[in-house]
Amino acid sequence: MMRGLILSLLTVLAAGAAYAEPAQPLAAWVQLVDGGAAEVRAIAADGACPEANLDGAPRPMKVRAEPDAAAFPQAVCSLSLPKGVRTVQVGEHRLPVPAARVDRILIMGDTGCRLQGLKVQDCNDPRAWPFALVMQRAAAEKPDLVIHVGDYYYRETACPPLYKGCVGSPHGDLWPSWQADFFDPARPLLDAAPWVFARGNHESCTRGWKGWFRMLDAGPSATACPAESPVFNVPIGGGVTLRVLDSADADDRVVKPGALEIVSHQLDTLPKNGAGADWIVTHRPFWGEVPVFKLGPFGVFNVGLNRTEQAAAKGKDLSAAAMVVSGHIHHFASFDFEGRRPAQLVVGTGGDVGEKFDPAKVHEDEVYIDGLQATSLTFQQYGYFIMDRGKGGTWTGLFKDFDGKPVARCTLTGRRLSCRKV
Repeated sequence: MMRGLILSLLTVLAAGAAYAEPAQPLAAWVQLVDGGAAEVRAIAADGACPEANLDGAPRPMKVRAEPDAAAFPQAVCSLSLPKGVRTVQVGEHRLPVPAARVDRILIMGDTGCRLQGLKVQDCNDPRAWPFALVMQRAAAEKPDLVIHVGDYYYRETACPPLYKGCVGSPHGDLWPSWQADFFDPARPLLDAAPWVFARGNHESCTRGWKGWFRMLDAGPSATACPAESPVFNVPIGGGVTLRVLDSADADDRVVKPGALEIVSHQLDTLPKNGAGADWIVTHRPFWGEVPVFKLGPFGVFNVGLNRTEQAAAKGKDLSAAAMVVSGHIHHFASFDFEGRRPAQLVVGTGGDVGEKFDPAKVHEDEVYIDGLQATSLTFQQYGYFIMDRGKGGTWTGLFKDFDGKPVARCTLTGRRLSCRKV
């Protein structure tokens, strides 16, 4: 009799184990891909994809990337989100659904903590690397959409011995680094709004490409280097479409034939004879400046960027674009060309260190870039940029630092981007 009870108990326990709840996903989010379609994605802790609960009904997620025991032992899972869904939940993650029309957009990029040889950031200090603070503030803005302009992975080498500012930090293109650099600090905003992700040069084939293609690339399945992320388009209503380009390999200083061909081909996908309403979203700015040294009383000497993109744009029809939205340079900058080409916006302010001679205070100037005069506004502070759609196709923008203090206010009307200190 005792033997029978034990067998019955073991049977019950085995059945319970068979129907045990799957492990909580390590991260979950909603991102927009080509055509504005939405995908739910999740990092499965135990390699088994969880179910997504859509309006109370469970839906199985499929494997996007199989576990890689060496660097990414978790599966990456995805599910296309049908239009009209009102609620989405994956495990304990209650996720946002896309807005029918996007009227409030939050923009930032260059968010990871730099560990690169002798270039070391204090990753353990929330004000020296304030990405988590930026995300907490940004989530409170309740945007309809988040645009990350690239560079998520920065922990490339080990924290130097005896350096307390980053002790215990993971490094290398593997899950713990991506978790520390992006997914854990970004969770408040991942839970608050859908995202559009652009590929940065830190996700190039010599750096963090494995994590990029597994988790964030907009393609239907994970791919491997050598590869480029294909152009994808996200309509956001009101006649505006985000045209997301891959500029990871577009060299800043020189024009390399292979990279030139890639950018040129991507530009050929843009609409011809357009109405000047779309936004080109790409990591490297077509037109930007980097301060390289200071000339005493004469001020800072700047070098213009990006040679590859500028060469590719020669003779191209960019009439559909009102603005290029980028990061790469770790400051905020706006460049207005009086409508003769798309305006350039740079928001590389999410958390990585800036250049030595970046102006901490708002600096307004007239500059000459790639053959045209531009009115510019530049400063280096950590934070994010929030843009609200107004009447008649006008957008108003406000940059806030990681303490929530407004720093600069901008207006985009057509191709005219006017920014002023608050």
